[in-house]
Amino acid sequence: MSEQTAAPQTVAPATTAEPVELWAERTGPRAYTGRNNRGGEVLIASQGVPGAFTPGELLKIALAGCTGLSADFTLSRKLGESFDATVRVSGDADRENEVYPELNEVLELDLSELDEATRERLLVAAQRSIDRVCTVGRTLKAGTTVNLTFKIDE
Repeated sequence: MSEQTAAPQTVAPATTAEPVELWAERTGPRAYTGRNNRGGEVLIASQGVPGAFTPGELLKIALAGCTGLSADFTLSRKLGESFDATVRVSGDADRENEVYPELNEVLELDLSELDEATRERLLVAAQRSIDRVCTVGRTLKAGTTVNLTFKIDE
């Protein structure tokens, strides 16, 4: 299946919901807890720490989650609300340059109940949805500017 691109989707007007706040607090040597103001938490640490994700693993999980969520509505229309899906993501780091030069995703679905033509139409529609609304994937493909400032307590 070839990659398809689409124009950015129009976003609905912002609601009066509280803005999302994100932060990571140091909780030990080479260990942080990532948090949001909705009570979500994720453990972030060096590779090998039980129960924690590395930053690179979180990047990959964010991509997999974004892909799944972006295709979910399209897939559920054809497969029903209770369909099973797994998005696997992999890619080795280039440690010399400290980047992931390539990330590979596999969206696992049971489409055995669909005929070949319906299956192909559904996969094309799912790919379009992902290309149009997966912010994480779109950002990774386009690149982004990251700005860091330091706030120093004196």
